[in-house]
Amino acid sequence: MALDAALATGVLLCMVAGSFVDPHGENGVTWGVRTPDTPSLLLITLGAAALVFRRRAPRTILALTGTLSVIESVTSDPRAPVAMSAVVALYTVASATDRSTTWRLGLLTMTLLTGVAMLAGPLPWYAQENLAIFAWTGMAATAGDAMRSRRAFVDAIRERAERAERTREEEARRRVAEERLRIARDLHDVVAHHIALVNVQAGVAAHVMDKRPDQAKEALSHVREASRSALNELRATVGLLRQSGDPEAPTEPAPGLDLLDELVGTFRSAGLQVEVARTDQGTTLPAAVDLAAYRVIQEALTNVQKHAGTDAKAEVSVVRVGPNVEVTVLDSGRRDDTAPVSGGGHGLLGMRERVTALGGTLTTGPRYGGGFRVHAILPVKTRTRAAEDPV
Repeated sequence: MALDAALATGVLLCMVAGSFVDPHGENGVTWGVRTPDTPSLLLITLGAAALVFRRRAPRTILALTGTLSVIESVTSDPRAPVAMSAVVALYTVASATDRSTTWRLGLLTMTLLTGVAMLAGPLPWYAQENLAIFAWTGMAATAGDAMRSRRAFVDAIRERAERAERTREEEARRRVAEERLRIARDLHDVVAHHIALVNVQAGVAAHVMDKRPDQAKEALSHVREASRSALNELRATVGLLRQSGDPEAPTEPAPGLDLLDELVGTFRSAGLQVEVARTDQGTTLPAAVDLAAYRVIQEALTNVQKHAGTDAKAEVSVVRVGPNVEVTVLDSGRRDDTAPVSGGGHGLLGMRERVTALGGTLTTGPRYGGGFRVHAILPVKTRTRAAEDPV
């Protein structure tokens, strides 16, 4: 209201000053001075006062100022610039409404004010004052529409920026959740594998401690190696959670199929009979696929160790089939077949999440005749890597 009142005051001063100017001077003078009549000053005052409420009811104010301009064109001689208030009101309507409304009301205002001034005014129809009304109303509608378009453009840019900011925040939260899930998988695989081995070797040591101390000593040695390996892998995994200013994190590469023999050796040392068959020599796997294949075998053998016992036999095969690498782990199951082949943990779920995240498939289930089967199909080229390769 304060801004509109200041604008109305400025328009009032301009209209009052313009009412004292005679554009047709005498004795060859272009400009002259005249004295406006009281009705003209009253119309000027009413038109300016109406502009105080131009934002609250723009169409009503346009109709009111347009009516005052028509009355001034018909009754006043000499004329006063009351049409200036209608020009400001038309600009307000154009900046506050849509383009179609601006076209309709703008053409109506231009036609009405110009037509009345030409047909019923005291001046000839071709007078420059009549043409000025047409020009000023047209410019007011155009300027108002341009201001509305600019405001809409700025609002669209601001909304797009806010949407992009929300998208970045959601993407950051999604990436954090994925990283937490990945680290949780690694921790589960490391802890489940090594603790299972430690449990078996500790049981062996306790069983033969009195009768065969040399074998107990060997079992305890395996316990120490398994625990050391678990600590190293835990240190490497937890090191990913360090901040940039923390001490230097471990730089060991992630395990892969190159370490399959060492992995199988740890299970064999725990008493599990494992056979390995590989036909993937010469295949270079992406780091994520290599790690997933290693973790699938590690988790599957850990489940064999936990649920089938050391009496079971396990078979591991890694085969290159077309664009995929197939990893299969089979076990013969328990001899008495009294214990379930899978526990209530997150091992199978973690394997499935790993494989699915790379675009592969995982199938698990009991084998015909006893035992359990884990079969993973992993693409040699992940979706990200395939997108980067040239066509």
